[in-house]
Amino acid sequence: MSSAPAITRQETYDAIVVGSGISGGWAAKELAEKGLKVLLLERGRDVKHGDYPTAMLDAWDFAGRNRITATAAGRQEKQGRTGYTTHPASAHWFADDVDHPYAETKRFDWMRGYHVGGRSLTWGRQSYRFSDLDFEANAKEGVAVDWPIRYADIAPWYDHVERFAGISGQKEGLPQLPDGEFLPPMEMNVLEKHVKRSIADRLGGRVMTIGRAANLTRPHLGRGTCQYRNRCSRGCPYGAYFSSNASTLPAAFATGNLTLRPFAVAAEVLYDGARGRASGVRVVDTVTLEVIDYRARIVFLCASAVASTALLLNSVSDRFPNGLGNDSGELGHNLMDHHFKVGASGITDAFADRYFRGARPNGIYIPRFRNVDAKSRRQDYLRGFGYQGSASRSDWTRGIRELGLFGGEFKKALVTPGPWQFGIGAWGECLPYHANHLKLDRTRRDRWGQPIVVFDCGWKENELAMRKDMQASAIEMLEAAGLKEIKGYDDVVNSAPGNCIHEMGTARMGRDPRTSVLNAWNQVHAVPNVFVTDGACMTSNGCVNPSLTYMALTARACDHAVGEMRKLNL
Repeated sequence: MSSAPAITRQETYDAIVVGSGISGGWAAKELAEKGLKVLLLERGRDVKHGDYPTAMLDAWDFAGRNRITATAAGRQEKQGRTGYTTHPASAHWFADDVDHPYAETKRFDWMRGYHVGGRSLTWGRQSYRFSDLDFEANAKEGVAVDWPIRYADIAPWYDHVERFAGISGQKEGLPQLPDGEFLPPMEMNVLEKHVKRSIADRLGGRVMTIGRAANLTRPHLGRGTCQYRNRCSRGCPYGAYFSSNASTLPAAFATGNLTLRPFAVAAEVLYDGARGRASGVRVVDTVTLEVIDYRARIVFLCASAVASTALLLNSVSDRFPNGLGNDSGELGHNLMDHHFKVGASGITDAFADRYFRGARPNGIYIPRFRNVDAKSRRQDYLRGFGYQGSASRSDWTRGIRELGLFGGEFKKALVTPGPWQFGIGAWGECLPYHANHLKLDRTRRDRWGQPIVVFDCGWKENELAMRKDMQASAIEMLEAAGLKEIKGYDDVVNSAPGNCIHEMGTARMGRDPRTSVLNAWNQVHAVPNVFVTDGACMTSNGCVNPSLTYMALTARACDHAVGEMRKLNL
């Protein structure tokens, strides 16, 4: 804050958790179940499970058939860069860019929402484990710093969170994609099965499997089975996919140990220089602008890679003039995201007598097959990528463009399925570059007095070289499957950092306090009662969706924190 605020009151808890999304929900659950009195701070409004206003609406129930208005687009200029988040069906889950501004030296798409549950209500639900191929890469290649953990350290915690969250999937026995505790997998359709066989037969070493998704294929812990509506981004009233609202927060509330505080902007982590510890979190009420100090023995930052780091940068003191725990100077640096929107699609005349039912909220996955071993080593880039995609048949909407058809011929075309089509897109790893960073602009502040985040982040030669192979390999696999009219694509402009919504880094884990912010237990090196367990902690970003790793790291850190508290070390 620019000047000393008037503190209206104080409250004390055992633990404070900042952010109620995927990692924050897990922190609240784990700490509350271990007997701690927990305060959960959320910047936005409360959302109870089932409070999903568009979940049961059809396209015709929306004004403009779910198309965004010019007025709404003007308030969500940056949030709308994904092309889908700001449609009326899901726009209420994403921030208003006018009220919540940020700045960029280079384009960075910071997609987020302010409400209880955060992006756990809108995430893609793809759930994959990191392997030692990921945890060892930095050390083996001399890139950035070494992870302070290996797969064996986190494997039991992957088991723990998978059993609770409910992850459907197929075991494949791949070292680069460790198997997990899975519910029965969803089924591929006929063309997907064909492509799977073709890739295996003609391109040895490549595997295609059904996506590992946090969508339930059978009832689980009181939550209902997926209804195959594919409206997950609206919120699921059946609880059929994992979210904080449907899963971790109800479990936390059931203990009687959780207090939720919505409409609370975390402005600063308070530091007690005499003890060398954090003493709590200063909050600004978003409605009344009241300033409140909440005190606790431990603080968990789970507000996202951007927001948690911005909070640390804004937490300055005589001891930490450049941000809490920033002795290394790495706070805000090493910003990463996956680069994507590159792949290929094609069609086939086969299987004309086959169709499918429902709208499966999951696709196929082709795990990484580059730079896995000596045989697959590339000379033009480091790391690798995986593919997601699906097959379907074109439907009545193709008739809209069939302007040459009229009358009965047009009517027949509308009810006749079109050809099968198959498309895949690649998600590629970005190296952790010190130059890719965020900072605070203290000359510009939002309506709650908080400094504006400024991004300076972009793809470099390694990512651009990888994208060429991402497209070429996609085409190669579709050709191997015998598809026709194959078209490759690479939309690098609209695959700017942030657009994948997998932002990571900025407060990385490491072995040396001189080159990292957090230790092996997600503790700030210099302030051990502050834990950061969201995407900010990531030392590298792999090529798989990261949310499952955040869950596992959070549960592991909570267990360590409570153990240290019981030993009176915290």
